[in-house]
Amino acid sequence: MSTTFPDYKGLNLPNVAQEMLKFWEEHDIFNKSITSRSGQKPFVFFEGPPSANGLPGVHHVLARAIKDIFPRYKTMKGFQVNRKAGWDTHGLPIELGVEKELGITKEDIGKTISVEDYNAACRTAVMRYTDVWNDLTQKMGYWVNMDDPYVTYDPKYMESVWWLLKQIYNKNLIYKGYTIQPYSPKAGTGLSSHELNQPGTYQDVTDTTIVAQFRAIQSSLPGFLDHQGPILFLAWTTTPWTLPSNTALTVGPKIEYVLVKTYNQYTFEAASVVVAKALVGKQFSGKFNEVDSTENLESYKPSDKTIPFFVVNSFLGKDLVGISYEQLLDYALPNDHPENAFRIISGDFVTIEDGTGIVHTAPTFGADDAIVAKQATPEIPPLLVKDSEDNLVPLVDLQGRFRPEVSEFAGRYVKNEYYPEGEAPEKSVDVELAIKLKTENKAFKVEKYKHSYPNCWRTDKPILYYPLDSWFIKVTDVKERMFELNKTINWKPKSTGEGRFGNWLANANDWNLSRSRYWGIPLPIWRTEDGKEEICIGSVEELKTEMQKAVEAGVLEKAIFEDFVVGDQSNENYAKIDLHKNIVDAITLVSKSGQPMLRESDLIDVWFDSGSMPYAQWHYPFENKDLIDHNKAFPADFIAEGVDQTRGWFYTLHAIGTMVFDSVAYKNVVSNGLVLDKNGQKMSKRLGNATDPFETLSTYGADATRWYMISNANPWDNLKFDVEGIEEVKRKFFGTLYNTYAFFTLYANIDKFSYSEPNVEIQDRPEIDRWVLSELNSLVEKVDTFYSEYEPTKAARAISEFTQEYLSNWYVRLSRRRFWKGEYQQDKISAYQTLYTCMVTIAKLGAPIAPFFMDRLYLDLNLVTNKESFESVHLANFPSPDRSLINKDLERKMGQAQTISSLVLSLRAKEKIKVRQPLQKIMIPVNSPAQREEILAISDLVKHEVNVKEVELLEDASDILVKQIKPNFKVLGPRFGKDMKLIANSIQKLQANDIKQIEEKGVLDIEINGKSIRLHLDDVEITSQDIEGWLVANQGAMTVALDVTISEPLRSEGIARELVNRIQNLRKDSGFEVTDRIEVFLQADKNIENAIKLNLEYIKLETLTDELHLVAQLDKGIEVSFDSVNSKLHIQKFK
Repeated sequence: MSTTFPDYKGLNLPNVAQEMLKFWEEHDIFNKSITSRSGQKPFVFFEGPPSANGLPGVHHVLARAIKDIFPRYKTMKGFQVNRKAGWDTHGLPIELGVEKELGITKEDIGKTISVEDYNAACRTAVMRYTDVWNDLTQKMGYWVNMDDPYVTYDPKYMESVWWLLKQIYNKNLIYKGYTIQPYSPKAGTGLSSHELNQPGTYQDVTDTTIVAQFRAIQSSLPGFLDHQGPILFLAWTTTPWTLPSNTALTVGPKIEYVLVKTYNQYTFEAASVVVAKALVGKQFSGKFNEVDSTENLESYKPSDKTIPFFVVNSFLGKDLVGISYEQLLDYALPNDHPENAFRIISGDFVTIEDGTGIVHTAPTFGADDAIVAKQATPEIPPLLVKDSEDNLVPLVDLQGRFRPEVSEFAGRYVKNEYYPEGEAPEKSVDVELAIKLKTENKAFKVEKYKHSYPNCWRTDKPILYYPLDSWFIKVTDVKERMFELNKTINWKPKSTGEGRFGNWLANANDWNLSRSRYWGIPLPIWRTEDGKEEICIGSVEELKTEMQKAVEAGVLEKAIFEDFVVGDQSNENYAKIDLHKNIVDAITLVSKSGQPMLRESDLIDVWFDSGSMPYAQWHYPFENKDLIDHNKAFPADFIAEGVDQTRGWFYTLHAIGTMVFDSVAYKNVVSNGLVLDKNGQKMSKRLGNATDPFETLSTYGADATRWYMISNANPWDNLKFDVEGIEEVKRKFFGTLYNTYAFFTLYANIDKFSYSEPNVEIQDRPEIDRWVLSELNSLVEKVDTFYSEYEPTKAARAISEFTQEYLSNWYVRLSRRRFWKGEYQQDKISAYQTLYTCMVTIAKLGAPIAPFFMDRLYLDLNLVTNKESFESVHLANFPSPDRSLINKDLERKMGQAQTISSLVLSLRAKEKIKVRQPLQKIMIPVNSPAQREEILAISDLVKHEVNVKEVELLEDASDILVKQIKPNFKVLGPRFGKDMKLIANSIQKLQANDIKQIEEKGVLDIEINGKSIRLHLDDVEITSQDIEGWLVANQGAMTVALDVTISEPLRSEGIARELVNRIQNLRKDSGFEVTDRIEVFLQADKNIENAIKLNLEYIKLETLTDELHLVAQLDKGIEVSFDSVNSKLHIQKFK
């Protein structure tokens, strides 16, 4: 047992972290935090799995800090918190990275490289940076079990995923459909709607748009359009590349359209065009000019500066339905029922917000287009053609290139972004199509248009809407239940749960489960060629059973997984099998009717992998059934990830939990915001504004980094990351706490304090001790509530405020003399016990956020006292507030003293009068006997704190202090809107009595236009006028006036205090012990001689000086210069 508290030569947070990491490892503290809570109620935490094929960024420090705080807090509250790490090992991030490394594209897989070799490369790449992630995890103090993580490519994990899919399948919630889906040509796979709604997927782009002219077939026109010459229907598109696939035009049945006679602005040919009446102004803007007769129209010449147009007549959209038109671009006809194509049909989705009110309809590439085409009678066929293998395919292939049928554009990418870097042509397909249509008199208008378009969340390239044969989960059947269950989840912030996530659930589409890729969990569905029989496999045991049937039926030559022993759950047994595509695609099963069944070639959406982790991490239901069935490890009490996961992990967890278990998957969720640079820009290597997390941790330490991130902004708000902010936290909070500890140890070690004495009874402690212990227990109560409500920012700020403002700035400063003066009696013991209790409590309160420093502080304090037997603060119990020590009257009274002192100090600063310079008096108006008594009780404290001789209380200060009131427009505006001006005028007319009333009561009723309006104190701003020789300041209802006149005796005392400060600093710099007696030599100066004469005993007492000499000339020592004083100072030990 040590007899002295450790002392340090300075604050080095990175060193503290290294030392504590070593200590934790040597003493197995993390494991003990779990085993020490054995048998206690579990607190369930789910770790959202990162992908280890990429390096961590500084935003991962924030995300992991948030995830670390609450398990640490709950452990200290007595819960057992298992934290299983995980790795997300499948999906596009891994595959695209491997393709880039190997210099291949998706099309090469199975040709130049086997699926087996490709998957092997993926398996290697996916765990490439695990060491880096583990290093970050350790260095930032994130406690999670990295020794036994769940890995999504593990056969056990994959088997559990298959089991979950089978449960959903058995509920008839999985189906196959041929629909228009978001598709990423660069990734070579379809995407789900939640992937398409990841943050940043929709980007503003400027595209070439075309208003195309579709020429009506004269014989199909109704009477009101007959004899008007060739009729052209105008349809606008932002995707000109889809025009070769046009097979219909859609109009709104109730929309009013007009026939307009004009001229084409590119060919100058006469044109009779149809457009929505409401959009005439938009389409005929600029160089077009409306005329009131056909005569004015006919006089047009191509050289004219404006083009005339004349509105002939109007009609409803329903009257246009059935009209046929000529194919715009005749590269190919639909393979099926071409005779039913190229007609005008009706659709309720048509709007008159932009465009022409007539929608170019290509059922091949638009979901709405496909629906409305199918609803038409007869159906409008999509433009599909047969490929070399007799399959029906669109005019654009899966790489995003036009097929050979689109003659002059064959092989061209429909978007320039799909070309390899540096190979894109100057003119895109859209631009060349526009030129072609202009030349052929088929374009009415071509212009650039800025709009929002979705990109693939992984390749950052534009998606296409493409017809795909996909497997879907019928989310639409369960979305109401998902919505209801979501109401029971505690979202932080609430607005994300109710708004972003809740709205998403309310409008959820069916989940596109299929991915046309190679490295992932295969869809466990085998089907006959005609699609009439199928089976969904839910376990390896079931697969083995079905393989045996297939072998017996002669459709499978030999079953695989022969060495696998059903029922043996050992890792060694499962290491014998692999459930990836290259293995299971070789398995043919047999249907009930004896037909061979092949596996559906798709993989499943990787988001299903991660959404399965609550169960698959435990290999449920094959092992650990009680963890899920008896709610020991499900649902999660707490999860946290970025706000983007509302469309990702949060969504898939919730969907699977609802569908399979009719349960929420998590009860509390913190959705954290983005980490931006200090200017509010998104961090990226390209912009050069990304911060290296390892460099930050090694420079500032994990504790300061974590505390800064958590205290600077709520986790769900975006954080503007600035290393200067970390430096400030390190200095202001950790520096203050370190200095407080250093102050404590300096004197505690001298007095050999070890907390061996009985606690000084609270009633026997001085008021300052009782006050700080009251504030401390109020803090414990608040911080406990904040943590329990998942409000770490409030907790951090409350701890910071107490440490800096209450403990250091007030308690220690005002109690300083008690530690270094006087005998080791009850008062000094009370001071030590009080400060010790405050520091050890702060260590516990702050431990979840700053795990290293707070553990060091706790251990250092406990080293001498042995007050607690815990090996670490993280094994200790979270403090409980002692409500018997909470005295709100005392807190309020001391709060008054702090407010008064703060006002006086601000006036000193305004007048540039140092605190060491005594002043004569402050005046404070009081409005009640109770307030008078409160202030009288703290007057000595205030006088000492602000260095004044007197505090005068004024019953009626109206003659001395003149107050002014004005409106606080920032508050009034939102409250009163248009009435604000009238209220503001009334406020400016308020008298002294009104001001007094609102200050005292906090409210004031005024009448505006016969209506009673209640004003609150924050609706107004009250100031006081300065009076001659005085400065006046106020805060809320408190006003102080400071006498700033400095008499000669006051000036002399100020000089004496300044000399004391210089002597004390020189003692410290000279390395003297705090108990050393000294001898002082000062070079004579007329400005200090009188000050020393009047205050000699004070100077000697404060500095432990036995002799003080004024000498005419001092050859050694330091310069002393302040105000009008110029002297020299030398000290030495008194002999």
